[in-house]
Amino acid sequence: MGLDYQLVLWNKHKKTYDKIIVASMLLYIILFATITLIFNSETSIETLVIRAFGSLAIIMLHIILIIGPLARLNTNVLPILYNRRHLGVSMFIAALIHGGFSMFQFHALGNVNPIYSLFTSNMDYGSLTNFPFQVLGFLALLILFFMASTSHDFFLGNLSAKVWKRLHMMVYFAYALIIAHVFLGAFQQETSLFTIGIMVVGFIVVASLHLVTAFKERKVDTTKAEEKEGWLEVCNISEIEEDRAKIFTVENERVAIFKYDGKLSAIHNVCKHQGGPLGEGKIIDGCITCPWHGYQYLPSNGQSPPPFTEKVSTYELKLEETTVYINPKAFDEGTQVKPCKI
Repeated sequence: MGLDYQLVLWNKHKKTYDKIIVASMLLYIILFATITLIFNSETSIETLVIRAFGSLAIIMLHIILIIGPLARLNTNVLPILYNRRHLGVSMFIAALIHGGFSMFQFHALGNVNPIYSLFTSNMDYGSLTNFPFQVLGFLALLILFFMASTSHDFFLGNLSAKVWKRLHMMVYFAYALIIAHVFLGAFQQETSLFTIGIMVVGFIVVASLHLVTAFKERKVDTTKAEEKEGWLEVCNISEIEEDRAKIFTVENERVAIFKYDGKLSAIHNVCKHQGGPLGEGKIIDGCITCPWHGYQYLPSNGQSPPPFTEKVSTYELKLEETTVYINPKAFDEGTQVKPCKI
C-alpha cells in the first residue's frame, strides 16, 4: 500500500523483476535476429525489426493473459501477478516499436499522412483475402496505449475501481483484434509460421487456463449452504487453515472466513483496490493482506489500518462444536463485528 501516487512504484523485488523483463526482451530480440539472418540473410532491417518486436509483443501478451488464472490456481505465481503492470507496459513498448516501424515502412514514405494512408490505402473491408488487417493492429495498439498510460494507481483512484477494471478488461478485445490482425495478414503476405504457431498455441493455453479457473470458481458459487434458523452452515472449522481463509458464496456474494489467533472473522472477498480475492491472501501482522497488491484490512471490521480508508463488508459468525455458521446478512462496510472465538 502507498500513501501517495507515483508513476512507477519500485522496490527491491520490482527492480529484480524489471531487470529480468528487460534482459529477457533483449535476449529474445538478439536470438530472433540471429536466427532470421542465418536462414534469410536478405531480410531488411525494417522487416527484421517489425517481425522481431511483433512476435515479442505477442508472446508477452500471452504471458500477461495467463498470469491471472495461473495465480488463482497456484499461489507461487502471485509475485509475478504483483509485477504484471510493468510487464504490460513493456509489452506495449514492444508493440509500439512494431507498429511504428510498420507505419514507417508501409505508409510514411509517400506524400499522404501515414494514419490517413493506413485507413484509406485499402478499403476492401468486405474481402477476407484482402481485408485491411493493419487497421486492426492499429486499433489494438490504441487500446494497449490507453491501458499502459492508466496502469498506475493515480488513474485507478480517480477513475474508480469499477471503471478502471472495465477499461483494462479491454485487453481481451485487443487480443481478439491482434488474432484477426495476424491471421488476416497471413492470407496476404508471407507470414512467419512461427508467429502463427505462437497465436495458435497461445490461444489454446489462454482459453484452457481461463476455463479451468472458471470451473474451479464455479464450484464455490454453486455450493449451497444449509440454513438453520437464519444461519447458514458453511464448513467444519478444520477446513480453514491458520492465518488463512475459506471462500464461500453467501447471498450471491463471495465471503472469506479467516482463522487467526484462536478466532474467526468473515469479510467480503473483494479487495477495494483492484478487486483482488482477499480470501486467497493471508493474515500478516494482524491484517488480512490481499495477495494481488498487498492492500490490508483488519479482520474484525474490514477497515484498512490508518491512514488508509478502504473498507469492506463484514459478517457475523457463530461456532457450534466444530461447525461454522454465518449470518447471510452483511453489515455495512467497516462495521466492527466481535470475532467468533474458537
